[in-house]
Amino acid sequence: MDSRRALGRQGEAAAAAYLEAHGLTILARGWRPTATEMAPYVRGELDLIAQDGDTLVFIEVRTRRAGVGPAAESVTPSKRKQVLTLALAYLAVHDLSDSTPWRIDVVALHFDRDSTPTIRWLRSAVEDEG
Repeated sequence: MDSRRALGRQGEAAAAAYLEAHGLTILARGWRPTATEMAPYVRGELDLIAQDGDTLVFIEVRTRRAGVGPAAESVTPSKRKQVLTLALAYLAVHDLSDSTPWRIDVVALHFDRDSTPTIRWLRSAVEDEG
């Protein structure tokens, strides 16, 4: 596994632990639509899916090392669109009703040289503009 992928996995694990410590329940990690569901029309993966009370939360995790730009700012318009499309696919695949409350959050982690992350949790960071 390359160092970038390893850093991403480390960030996802730290984000999951952080969210659980703040009362969320992690339901899934690395969800991708299967070929029998919506692929190849919908590509990518949802890093984390969690429950926050009655609200389903789709979480995009962004991880950076010391000396690299801010993690939160790395969520580009195309990434926001992809995460929103994946969230809508998840809702459709799991036959969740229109009344199911949900949101998309971003958890941005910046690892210092000693591997201690600074974590920023941005609730409702991606919205359906549709």
